[in-house]
Amino acid sequence: MASSCKLSLLVVLLPLLFTLTQAATFEIVNRCPYTVWAAATPGGGSQLNPGQSWTIFVNAGTRGGRVWGRTGCSFDGSGRGSCQTGDCGGVLRCTGAGRPPTTLAEYTLNGDNNRDFFDISLVDGFNVPMDFSPTSGGCRGIRCSADINGQCPAVLRFPGGCYNPCNVYRTHEYCCTDPNRYCGPTDLSRFFKDRCRDAYSYPRDDPSSTFICPGGTNYRVVFCP
Repeated sequence: MASSCKLSLLVVLLPLLFTLTQAATFEIVNRCPYTVWAAATPGGGSQLNPGQSWTIFVNAGTRGGRVWGRTGCSFDGSGRGSCQTGDCGGVLRCTGAGRPPTTLAEYTLNGDNNRDFFDISLVDGFNVPMDFSPTSGGCRGIRCSADINGQCPAVLRFPGGCYNPCNVYRTHEYCCTDPNRYCGPTDLSRFFKDRCRDAYSYPRDDPSSTFICPGGTNYRVVFCP
């Protein structure tokens, strides 16, 4: 009977141990001179005062993962409240997307040919400067640290951030909503691209904005690098 119980326990634990050993580590660091409320899906959220960090573990095979910073937040003891930028339904621990404008670190783990795909996206606008870099795997990182909020065109300005033109106009020209029609860069999307060459500036900016690492790589996201 004891042997049978041990075998049953082993059967239960092995998948869990495999998942843990395959999880990627994401260290999220706030180097801004102000508080940033970090958000991640999957992962939740955490208040990061200047100099603080937060670590999450993301399972292999995760698709459509995101990390972003929220600013101007206020939460009560139950984790309910709101943020000026990046709010995710009025909760501290996010389970859904953040409200634009937000600078996004996006990733897919162990995708095609067991590779990770990652990017910094400004398709939802910009609120906090960001560096998104591998800490293993031997591949390069990416950064968007320009003063986009300070230089933001008047039509895109928002308190605490800078909208992407798609957030404002909602047309095919800016949002690439029709897959059968051409959609290229615009003067407004070039505003972002000129300042952050590695970042997505409009929805079909894939060739210059998607980066690859081997599966099993760990990462660090830094606000205000």
